[in-house]
Amino acid sequence: MSHPHPELSDPPAPPKGGLRIVALGGLGEIGRNMTVFEYGGRLLIVDCGVLFPETEQPGVDLILPDFEYIRDRLDDIEAVIVTHGHEDHIGAVPYLLRERRDIPLVGSRLSLALLEAKLTEHRIKPVTHVVAEGERRAFGPFDCEFLAVNHSIPDALAVAVRTPAGLVLHTGDFKMDQLPLDGRLTDLPGFARLGAEGIDLLMSDSTNAEVPGFVTSERNIGPVVDEVFRTAQGRLIVACFASHIHRVQQVLDAAVANGRKVCFVGRSMVRNMGVARELGYLNVPEGIMVEQKVIDDIPGDRLVLVCTGSQGEPMSALSRMANRDHSIRITGRDTVMLASSLIPGNENAVNRVINGLTRWGARIVHKGNALVHVSGHASAGELLYVLNVTRPANFMPIHGEWRHLRAHAKLAALTGVPEDGIVIAEDGVVVDLVEGQAKIVGAVPAGYVYVDGLSVGEVTETSLKDRRILGEEGFVSIVIGLDSTSGKLVAGPEVHARGAGIVNEDFDEVIARIEDVLRDAAGDGVNDVHQISQLIRRTVGKWVSENYRRRPMIIPVVVEV
Repeated sequence: MSHPHPELSDPPAPPKGGLRIVALGGLGEIGRNMTVFEYGGRLLIVDCGVLFPETEQPGVDLILPDFEYIRDRLDDIEAVIVTHGHEDHIGAVPYLLRERRDIPLVGSRLSLALLEAKLTEHRIKPVTHVVAEGERRAFGPFDCEFLAVNHSIPDALAVAVRTPAGLVLHTGDFKMDQLPLDGRLTDLPGFARLGAEGIDLLMSDSTNAEVPGFVTSERNIGPVVDEVFRTAQGRLIVACFASHIHRVQQVLDAAVANGRKVCFVGRSMVRNMGVARELGYLNVPEGIMVEQKVIDDIPGDRLVLVCTGSQGEPMSALSRMANRDHSIRITGRDTVMLASSLIPGNENAVNRVINGLTRWGARIVHKGNALVHVSGHASAGELLYVLNVTRPANFMPIHGEWRHLRAHAKLAALTGVPEDGIVIAEDGVVVDLVEGQAKIVGAVPAGYVYVDGLSVGEVTETSLKDRRILGEEGFVSIVIGLDSTSGKLVAGPEVHARGAGIVNEDFDEVIARIEDVLRDAAGDGVNDVHQISQLIRRTVGKWVSENYRRRPMIIPVVVEV
């Protein structure tokens, strides 16, 4: 079993006749999925998604893959294939197209429609190629075959990439629901056919590799949703992903059966459901939809609101309702249904939203107390099935945190994949497939690129550290005026604190210390502004630590007069 190593060096030149694979995201994390294939000097990209920030990344809106590895080779890109329309697979495409707008985008009809709607907001008109399961199309040296997979969004695809170096099957995100709502099964016969042909490398979704058995069918949720509708006394508020068309369809069907009107709340929900309805993936009965501006005129027991916020996102409609920062006010007669599973790392945010909603008296229905959601990712039983059907010579787990990747690797070993053919990589690790053998040969930079408002990549780890300090410890500012010739104090010190838990009256003692330090510095002939700032910072920092056991950001401002 091949393991990544923190001391990996720069990779050698790509081997002649070999296939190079570099994941720029999606390995060791849930999200930011992006894989670069290289053969004969040409590049093929599969997925280009975003990661959503956690609490230790304050102010960040999105996290992108680092495009530095391909930035000087944008003209070598044959195409970007998107396996499905979730944000963690398409969200970073607009930022890639800013660097080269005519990169062809390849995907299913729904995936590209959702992506084009997003690109319209970025004022980008893309070059697109719609493909469907069963199609086979070449992009430069990459002969790509597309296969249907079942997921929590319609029209998801796996892609088999053939080059002279071998056959690679990339599953994308998938599960094996045997009774899918849309009747579209994961193409196991196609997987088996490729296995018989000889798969040199299988790259397979690892998100649920630790979960035993098989994922429950989406059809089992329908009766539970109906029961929630029947027992809800007032308004019913359903929170789910803005791309979960199957779940929204179940809500619409239950609304019709129970005589309720439906209103979509939130820009992304309205946009995505509009696209799905237009393309025929969402069946919206006539007369059931209402605009948000008229919902106050509809009795609560005749209304359903479908919104985003199932992951506790701070600016989502549901979070704002919980915080009383939304025009829709939660009451004791409301029922809120969280129709999604928890993305790892979002537990605290979701619990805060649940507590906030409960505070206002709402009844909360979620995966923990009712079968209102099933995962879109294959569990261990399904992953074993795929491994046995495909019988790959080499295996590389993708799309998951470290624990998921390692659990999936163990499953591969159990099915007989050779130990030296199991490659556990992380973002930036370079894997070469040469003469039927996959192995790690080096690493390239693949760090986080932060989107903060209109800025992309300007926020660094250092600035995030500063934000965390400001948020947790506050800051202390010290303003002084110095004689530019003698270095003597002529004004101040003025000391102010915000968020540091120190009242300004307490600074008399440290002001005296600052004056003593500046007097000594002037006597020693020190008049360099930077040196004086450092002396003030150390003096104040030591005093705050001794008296308050805190470490606020200390900002000296030295003005020469």
